[in-house]
Amino acid sequence: MADDARDETRAQEAGKAGTREAGKAGTEETGPRLREYEERASAFVERFAADLTEAGMQRMASRAFACLLASEEGALTSAELGRRLQASPAAISGAVRYLSQVGLVSRQRDPGSRRERYLLHHDVWYTSLLSRDNILNRWQATLTTGADALGGDSPGARRLRESAEFLRFMQRELEEMLKRWHERQQG
Repeated sequence: MADDARDETRAQEAGKAGTREAGKAGTEETGPRLREYEERASAFVERFAADLTEAGMQRMASRAFACLLASEEGALTSAELGRRLQASPAAISGAVRYLSQVGLVSRQRDPGSRRERYLLHHDVWYTSLLSRDNILNRWQATLTTGADALGGDSPGARRLRESAEFLRFMQRELEEMLKRWHERQQG
């Protein structure tokens, strides 16, 4: 409990310092600019989270991901996420667990501390799409097995084969697209 309280205090101080720096915009004045910056960041987080939720991601996971994406370092503790999103520790725990499971964030323990930070992968979109390769392979195999099980030229078998073929096509295109993106980033 004492560690959690210290971590919360440190998180608040670090968050204030980071936001103060971002809000300065070259001046010593922080009050109105800081509030304006925080409002813009919060508006972005909620808007992008709504887009992600509409696409099927869990609401709190969407908010946590958007918050990490907009943060200065791309990494925050649970306490920092909870404070910024005004969410309970349980809600944050569930969100970061989901984001970890789908490969969007990873956990990093600060040296000498029990506190964990959740951080985005360096190239989160590339990494995320690359990990979809295993899912697409699995879906293709299941669809092909299903088409074979239905047998012949039944309407169901045709739909399953067409679905598997679409996923193969999409996977090839995705691989080429990711390759071009990686080359672009390296060059």
